[in-house]
Amino acid sequence: MQPSYDSLEAVIARGAEGLKPADRLTVSQAAAKYRKLENKGAYVGPWQNEMTPYLVEPMDELTSRDFTAEVFVGPAQCGKTDMFLNWLTYATTCDPADMMLIEKAQATARDFSIRRVDRLHRQSEEVGAKLIPRRDADNTFDKQYLGMLLNLSWPTINELSGRPIPRLWLTDYDRMPEDIDDEGSPFDQARKRATSFRSHGMTVAESSPGYSITDPKWERKSAHQAPPTGGILSLYNRGDRRRWYWRCISCHHAFEPAFGLFKYPDSEDMMESAEQVVLACPECGQLYSQHPGHHEGPGRYEMNLKGRWVKDGQVWMPEGHLAGTPVRSDIASFWLKGAAAALVDWKTLVINYLKALEEYKDTGSEMALKTTVGVDQGEAYLPKSQEELRAPEDLKARARDLGEKVVPYGVRFLIATVDVQKNRFVVQVHGIGEGTDSWIVDRFEIRKSRRLDPDGERLWINPGAYPEDWKLLVQEVMEKTYPLADGSGRMMAIKETWCDSGGRAGVTPNAYKFYLWLRRGDGDESDLRIDDDESYGWKPGLAARFRLLKGDPNENAPRARISYPDSQRKDRHAGARGEVPVVMLNVDMLKDNLNTRLDRTDPLGGRINFPSWLSYNFFAELCVEIKDPKKGWINPKQYRNESWDLLVYLLGAVHLLAVEHINWDYPEQGWAKDWDENDLVFNPTQAKYPFENDRKRGNSLSQLSSLLA
Repeated sequence: MQPSYDSLEAVIARGAEGLKPADRLTVSQAAAKYRKLENKGAYVGPWQNEMTPYLVEPMDELTSRDFTAEVFVGPAQCGKTDMFLNWLTYATTCDPADMMLIEKAQATARDFSIRRVDRLHRQSEEVGAKLIPRRDADNTFDKQYLGMLLNLSWPTINELSGRPIPRLWLTDYDRMPEDIDDEGSPFDQARKRATSFRSHGMTVAESSPGYSITDPKWERKSAHQAPPTGGILSLYNRGDRRRWYWRCISCHHAFEPAFGLFKYPDSEDMMESAEQVVLACPECGQLYSQHPGHHEGPGRYEMNLKGRWVKDGQVWMPEGHLAGTPVRSDIASFWLKGAAAALVDWKTLVINYLKALEEYKDTGSEMALKTTVGVDQGEAYLPKSQEELRAPEDLKARARDLGEKVVPYGVRFLIATVDVQKNRFVVQVHGIGEGTDSWIVDRFEIRKSRRLDPDGERLWINPGAYPEDWKLLVQEVMEKTYPLADGSGRMMAIKETWCDSGGRAGVTPNAYKFYLWLRRGDGDESDLRIDDDESYGWKPGLAARFRLLKGDPNENAPRARISYPDSQRKDRHAGARGEVPVVMLNVDMLKDNLNTRLDRTDPLGGRINFPSWLSYNFFAELCVEIKDPKKGWINPKQYRNESWDLLVYLLGAVHLLAVEHINWDYPEQGWAKDWDENDLVFNPTQAKYPFENDRKRGNSLSQLSSLLA
């Protein structure tokens, strides 16, 4: 549909607009002159650079011929996205040139088009008037203005290659793929589109930090260098590395406002702590509040008005000038922290951090902590697992004399965990008590089977080849009992045994066969049929005390869930055939939790208690895995790590048994009560073993036939 005009003069006037010389304004000046905001309930009126003074310099560098790219690192709610809308305002009203906005995905590009660009057209009359009055000129993913075209796109190889475009903007960069079709990062590919425009081209990337620090031992080589990470901070390091500074009203020291300078009381009430947050000058301790009037000092708004960007290599002198030699680059790069962000509430920053820290302590999950550090604070995140490398001798130094292979005071029930190796079962027995504290009660290996060589010597265990070797777990693990530490002669039985079901060839089907044997015994259909079955200790009810487990491939899975593998397969070789419950563990999440517990020294919160009889190797096995930011927990040197894995299995049991929710003062579960009332505690001279069954095993069909004959 062609545009219609009332007269020839209107046609000529409209065409002449494209020939008018550009307004000699900077981007920030054009925004103040032409952009209007209608955020009802918050602010309605013209754009005010005074609200976000830290955006003025980054906006004005967008038209500088000294740079061909710009990188802006900042928290959420600091105005990063508004810079693009102001740049678009400048382009449409002052200096038309084709532009491309690159969002994370097609859906977010569509949302940006509707929520941000279309609203800009409606709210800022001068910008909306520059749209060509033709129906096909205003589409979701492309907008045609007088003298220029705006594309709204997303990071694919087709979208990032093609015709040249002088101005490109990549938003929320750290939520984009790191590499596009093996041809490089989105930033580098986008930058190629502006290459032919030389100093007139400009490629911009903005984001809050989304990648973790990769080297905990990294040492800063310059004052403003960012730590080694992927994404936006790696791009920031390519540039001249500018940071936003305030000047103290007391000592005149220039400093960077950041979360690390916050001070708040240590209170059990998080809201009470957050409501009293202040920021302290690192030189003299002068206190600043978010709003003026407190502590006889200016608030954040006033401090921002007098703040300034300082390049790496420069120093903001007390007299007001910049001294030193700045880093030179063709990329202007900026890093703003959350404490200075105009729309970020300091109380919210603190409460989000305290809640995330509490979640980390409770679950070991660093997800919320990483989010608030990156998105809210605008900082690079160092995983807790890398803050300090753990040494075996440090853990061993915490070991105490708890008695050798006895049930220590405080233990309410026992869980055994089993790791399946090529020629042995590795077993660890743990006590669990109030607050999910745990104790190592026993650690041993089952190495010899009941199979004999020609000389009558017992052969090595082979869990992948011989299903009958699994039967040893009944008497040597599941039926094992331990004396209480009070010297009363009473014993405690093991509540449950958790065993890995993966590994070498043959292990998984043999594990499933073992579970079916625990449930049914050696019936006619058993794959474990052995004549002297009773000698292995089979009895009814064993299957209820044994759980197979496996790692869950879904990284977003719960810590532990029950699955029935091969439930759709009907053939005999399916292994489980949908009959065997397998606990699927989110191993990475549980390892995060274990890592936290290994650092805990206070009781009643998941502390792990070590007896002094444990060998050095036990503690060494707890220190071999490290967390890789991309791959999760890894064992880079492939050292033995059974102690670590067996504790991970224990935490899966703690979660599935809902131990966190037990009322330890009045537990409903008989197995969680004090020793005098505990269902698992017995005196062998006065009472039967807790799981003893009075029912005799029924006669087999062959025995019944002989009796009837």
